[in-house]
Amino acid sequence: MKKGVKVFIVILLITIIIAVITIVCNKDDTELKTVKSKQELLKIYEGDNSDLQRLLARIFCMPFSMFYHNYDVIGKADNAGSIGIDSASSTESSSSSSNTKDYSTTNIQVENVDEADIVKTDGDYIYSISEDNVIITDVKDPKQPKVVATVKSEDDDIPEDIILYKDKLVVISTKGNQTQRYYYNNRMNTVVKIYNITSREKPVLTKSYEMYEPYYTSRCIDNVLYVISSGNLRKEDEKIVVGYNEDNMEKEMSIDKIKYLKDVKTTKQTLISTVDLNNETADIKIDSYLMNISNAYVSENAIYLLNQRYSNDTKMPISLLFGLKGVFGLEDYYEMYAESGYYTEIYKFDIKENVEYKAKTKVKGKTINQYSLDEKDNHLRIALYDNDGSRVAIFDEDLKQIGISDNVAKGEKMYSSRFIGDKVYFVTYKTIDPLFVMDLSNETKPKVLGKLKIPGYSTYLHPYDENHIIGIGMETKEIINRNSNGKVISTTAKVVGMKMALFDVSNVNSPVQISSVVIGDSRTTSAILTNPKALLFSKEKSLIAIPVNNYSQDFEVTSSNNYETMINNYTKYGKPYNAEGYFVYNINVQDGFKLKGVITHEKTNATYYYSNSKLLRGLYIDNNLYTVSETMIKVNELDSLKAVGELKLKNIENVDSSVREQSNNVIINAIEGGM
Repeated sequence: MKKGVKVFIVILLITIIIAVITIVCNKDDTELKTVKSKQELLKIYEGDNSDLQRLLARIFCMPFSMFYHNYDVIGKADNAGSIGIDSASSTESSSSSSNTKDYSTTNIQVENVDEADIVKTDGDYIYSISEDNVIITDVKDPKQPKVVATVKSEDDDIPEDIILYKDKLVVISTKGNQTQRYYYNNRMNTVVKIYNITSREKPVLTKSYEMYEPYYTSRCIDNVLYVISSGNLRKEDEKIVVGYNEDNMEKEMSIDKIKYLKDVKTTKQTLISTVDLNNETADIKIDSYLMNISNAYVSENAIYLLNQRYSNDTKMPISLLFGLKGVFGLEDYYEMYAESGYYTEIYKFDIKENVEYKAKTKVKGKTINQYSLDEKDNHLRIALYDNDGSRVAIFDEDLKQIGISDNVAKGEKMYSSRFIGDKVYFVTYKTIDPLFVMDLSNETKPKVLGKLKIPGYSTYLHPYDENHIIGIGMETKEIINRNSNGKVISTTAKVVGMKMALFDVSNVNSPVQISSVVIGDSRTTSAILTNPKALLFSKEKSLIAIPVNNYSQDFEVTSSNNYETMINNYTKYGKPYNAEGYFVYNINVQDGFKLKGVITHEKTNATYYYSNSKLLRGLYIDNNLYTVSETMIKVNELDSLKAVGELKLKNIENVDSSVREQSNNVIINAIEGGM
């Protein structure tokens, strides 16, 4: 028998085997599967090689695909969404409490979907994280703010976020200590503690639980708290950890609560916990999904979890080898990553009643953060970019693609996006900043309406009103590089300062920048660049304020006539101080940005520049501006910025030691006793 015939027969036999295995493997078409036993979970953790279709496909195609790689890229979106014009009020950062006070709230993405932050207020009290504690400050008298309680953390708990719901204070912490039982591979656990603060002076712990994965994000919708943690499965004593801790009691998750998707192979676990804050003493609900996440978006009706994946595949197309595409099942396996580049996998969960998996899809490109997504009329819109450019895709409630736009700005990175009604605004950048406006009214054919090119780029876009949008980012200067003959060989750009700009988008075909301000120099930075919660904005009060980091002497401005000169032109270097100032501006369409003043809290004796932020947030209550840092709270008149009051928080002692960890029985008895 000739050698070529023998090779053909071997190939044919392998093909038949693969075809048979494919039929067997695909017999169960259920998309969402339940882990049946701890042994199955252990196999998943160790890498189950029973998927012979995949194994044989790789062996067979090895000569044609020696450079096949597939790996996950994961990064936490700092919490950093979009709104429609009908919900634009959610970004105004204002609210009216039952005591008729006018006070600001966290700058959130979706109306009625509250997000955790490091500072909250109800108009009478400010709740803030200060180092390892949560401070409750009475601010009913702005001239004499006073601490009424300090919620101390356990030794290895680090508070990250707080949520305020009526008379409930939720503190979400990261826990990590090498002596703890489930500390694994430098990964942290998520600790959630809920306090009854009917008496602000005596908070009472009513519920605590710990999930053995790192904290990712959280939301509060009406009375329901959602906390999401995500990380690697953990193995202990030849078993996979499937437990959690609730009210100081170790509990084991029911194995049928652990789900995975048919074609998603991963050892990553994402936990979604839900708590009814009207009945928080009841048992919590935790669902486990074997999936990796790198972004999350939450609407009133659904949670969308995203996994960004990079694929580098230089394989020989299987369809060329077998003639008919997918005949033997191999093409299905490779087609998912048939082209090199970034892909975003989207998983949708309904949350109208319980957390319930709904659908999944995959689209080419990657997102920036939660503001890359928006839900309108139950349809998901998502802004994506890769080396081919930027585009927007639209999906129905079952994540079936309705439409997708053409790519724009090839070779440029998308830095920010914002969905407003039937339009989306996004910024791309290489050496100059194009602001694009895209029409989404025809969901099957999204199209670009106009663009504006300006120096710099915006990392966050915020709606001012229906016809104007604010961009916050960095100012850059384009540099043209020439050779000795004067020929242009390249163009580059350098950062020269922070920038805020106001755009008129009433003519969507030709957006216009009507005002801008450059802050500081190339050393200047701000939390707002990566975290929109740092923004304080109110159109009604003509107010916009942000924290800014730079050398402290640059903030020592005494004359309002010198604000722009002092702040926009740094000439002295090597200064041995660093601080964070809170920059307060008037903003309106007629006058643009007008700096009212800068509030500082502390200076640090450092001989080098660093960007660690100590000034956390700014908020207003009635006509007073409160700036909150880990070390103090300052009160200034909102209009004049005249000092009203001040409270130092550093080295503060616990006001009520009973806030420390208590047993669940004692807690429940305290509540039932008429607290």
